[in-house]
Amino acid sequence: MMKRLTRAALSGAAFAVALGGVVAPAYAQRDPAYAAARAAGEVGEKMDGYLGIVGAETPELRRIVNDINIKRRSVYSQRAQATNATLEEYALTAGCQAILATVPGEKYQAPDGSWQTRTSAPPMRDSRCP
Repeated sequence: MMKRLTRAALSGAAFAVALGGVVAPAYAQRDPAYAAARAAGEVGEKMDGYLGIVGAETPELRRIVNDINIKRRSVYSQRAQATNATLEEYALTAGCQAILATVPGEKYQAPDGSWQTRTSAPPMRDSRCP
């Protein structure tokens, strides 16, 4: 029963993400420092729906990542409430979608927690992804 409820919540969240997209990355695209860090493989999409630092952390990278993640959490919280999902369920679904949206050369977190570089092949995704 719990698994069915979780799957239903994740499916609802996936639908909401598909309809509304992940808003925070669109905001982040306006920041040239974010675009440069993403292109350089210094930041990547995590399975939990948030941005992560790949490799050495600098104060500037930490600022960029924190800023984007605060915005994402706000969006996820609003949308989770609207879809009757938990914040964690919605964030996971958004993470699944963000990883799918990566392009070759960008970094993403694999289900084992390792950082991978996206190739032309589909990315490795968490088994909980809808």
